[in-house]
Amino acid sequence: MKRIFYLLLPILALWMGLLSCSLLGDAPLAAPPEIAVTVEPMVVVTPVYVPPSADIVDLEDTLVQLYEQVNPGVVALRVLTDQGGSRGSGFVIDNTGHIVTNFHVVENLTDLEVAFPSGLKVRGEVIGSDLDSDLAVLKVDVPAGALQPLPLSDSQQLKVGQAVIAIGNPFGFNGTMTMGIISGLGRTMSSLREAPTGGTFSAGDIIQTDAAINPGNSGGPLLNLNGEVIGVNRAIFTNNFDETGQPVSSGVGFAISVNIVKRVVPALIASGKYDYPYVGITSLDDLSLMDQEELNLPRPTGVYINQVTPNSPAAKAGLRGGNRSTSIPGLRAGGDLIIAVDGNVVKTFSEFLSYLIGNKSPGDTVILTILRGEEDMEVSLLLEKRP
Repeated sequence: MKRIFYLLLPILALWMGLLSCSLLGDAPLAAPPEIAVTVEPMVVVTPVYVPPSADIVDLEDTLVQLYEQVNPGVVALRVLTDQGGSRGSGFVIDNTGHIVTNFHVVENLTDLEVAFPSGLKVRGEVIGSDLDSDLAVLKVDVPAGALQPLPLSDSQQLKVGQAVIAIGNPFGFNGTMTMGIISGLGRTMSSLREAPTGGTFSAGDIIQTDAAINPGNSGGPLLNLNGEVIGVNRAIFTNNFDETGQPVSSGVGFAISVNIVKRVVPALIASGKYDYPYVGITSLDDLSLMDQEELNLPRPTGVYINQVTPNSPAAKAGLRGGNRSTSIPGLRAGGDLIIAVDGNVVKTFSEFLSYLIGNKSPGDTVILTILRGEEDMEVSLLLEKRP
């Protein structure tokens, strides 16, 4: 009996399975659970026109009007020499046909073309030049109505951060206007005149600007937003050069201050040359802390006299240069330290030179306040002209 039961078990299991499939097949299938999906509506952003502020509009209007006012007084120069040709800029200084530019623009020329924005082109003549400031004056023979002199400002009123513009002919693109700020004042540069002791004299009262200045801008005006000339663009400091070897602006440009222009140019027109005051010293432009410690100076500011030129005004006034070697190459200890000139404190050689060039002439006497060791002294010095 048990044996029959065990034999029937598989048949019974098979029958139950078929019955289950039949029942499930007739039953409705349950729907899968719904997944809630939230669809965010698309947000369409419509650009909104925001008109420029009144300040921007005013600045744009100022710049446009300034360019239209000034550009007629800026000229493009095409220079021919035995070595080839070059381009530069200049600007009209008066109604009699005098134009200011850089000396290095017209150096060694054989022919000179002066092109006005009006389309007028004439030849020009160099009537005076100055290697110390790198200035030159040209003369053109044109009707007075073709000339638009540019007004001159006062560079003593300039401030670092003041907005400026440059107009000139970089790379031959006539009438180009760029904008920037005054980055520094009272800089010095090497002049183009050799000094008796070797090297060159220094040019002072130089303006530093980040307005883009490139080859061809030389001799053109640097202006304030009133359209007044504050300087003559002279040079750039750069490590970048284009494929032709021309220097490219790096944001460090230099201009001759207009107060130097106002002193030098009348002399160039009258006699073709200008004489600078001469002291006869060599100095560091700025004293570092290491210099001060090495020289055992009581202060880190002033004009340290490293060397006095024999038979110079400084030598005749009894000023002393360094006479002992130090661990810093080229620096000699034992020299006088100038701390003021005519009662005006000077912290650097640049300030000292700018004061002399901007205010004094050969034959004038200055009073120098110096430190010699621990002693304060006043020394009278008669300025001569640079040899």
